[in-house]
Amino acid sequence: MVLVREVGPGIQWVGAIDWDRRLFDALIPLPDGTSYNSYLVKGSEKTALIDGVDTSMVDVLLENLESLGLRKLDYIVSQHAEQDHSGAISKLAKVYPEAQILASARCMDLLVAFSLIPPDRVREVKNGEKVSLGDKTLEFIHVPWVHWPDTILTYVPESKVLFTCDFLGSHLATSDLYANDEARVYKSAKRYYAEIMMPFRTQIQKHLARVNQINPEVIAPSHGPLYRNPKFILDAYADWSSDKVKNQVVLPFVSMHGATKAMIDYFTDALISRGIFVQSYDLTKSDVGKIAESLVDAATVVVGSPTVLAGAHPAAIYVAFLANALRPKAKFASIIGSYGWGGKMPEQISQAISNLKVEVLQPVIAKGYPKEEDLKALDRLADDVASRHKGMGIL
Repeated sequence: MVLVREVGPGIQWVGAIDWDRRLFDALIPLPDGTSYNSYLVKGSEKTALIDGVDTSMVDVLLENLESLGLRKLDYIVSQHAEQDHSGAISKLAKVYPEAQILASARCMDLLVAFSLIPPDRVREVKNGEKVSLGDKTLEFIHVPWVHWPDTILTYVPESKVLFTCDFLGSHLATSDLYANDEARVYKSAKRYYAEIMMPFRTQIQKHLARVNQINPEVIAPSHGPLYRNPKFILDAYADWSSDKVKNQVVLPFVSMHGATKAMIDYFTDALISRGIFVQSYDLTKSDVGKIAESLVDAATVVVGSPTVLAGAHPAAIYVAFLANALRPKAKFASIIGSYGWGGKMPEQISQAISNLKVEVLQPVIAKGYPKEEDLKALDRLADDVASRHKGMGIL
């Protein structure tokens, strides 16, 4: 079934909706599927395709282009070399042999390295370079590290449409071309930011300023719905990427025989009684995407773990490694857990979050099931968290 949708005069969405995909990069859960947005821009003299689609959806893209009677394609803009954008390029290059592929120098190297295209089919475009399509212009803006070093944006000033690749996108399969249900899109976009963009928030702050200078009327990302109200997503990104944190504690934990769970339950109630919002996650059941999303705003992260063979539980190490990679803006961290005969569980978790710029509050580690002195220590930790939050003016 062919699905082509009008973005504006001479600009059409020709991508694919992936309703059933549930995992990305063999890592990121996709509870709401995703889309691979590809855009055809027709000028009075030339035609360009902005990004391809995932390898699995190549035939969908080609059918959409064929339905438009497209016999000649002058340019294929590869804004980012990852295969969910570039997977179609090899086939497109064969179907449209006259098409020149435009990309950043880093993207060119990656496309060749991934064996997607021979070097003689690709031309580098510089930051600020413009390519004329006749009555429309493609203006290229280099935005490294959102979320790879090769990424570019493409702006059509005559239409005031900005194609933003992964930047400002969301993993959301929806029949809406535009972000009409802003509450739903906000949640998907925040999760997407957490999983993909959060490690690069310093760079994102700079790129947001550039997008605000452009002042586009439409933002067209490569995943999820488009934005006719750019302020909605730009304001959200400005908030998420800022240094501001909220009065929230994220509490991922794993418990084998109930001791750590008893400590987590007590500590959760202690925090709530002190006016702190808590998001607690049992790591044997929880979606890592939700944990990542909750890390975006939290002031404090506390990891709960039992001791396994003298070390931290693998699930606790995994979530610590994830937080370390995502680099949230949290200001404080601590560890709660239990042990039997000994071990280095707290030291392992502390080492696993070494990238985080946090003050580590005194951990609470119980021998066996928590006793009265352990519960008092948890109250002291809750007091410490509350004191730190009050000191920041967020409690």
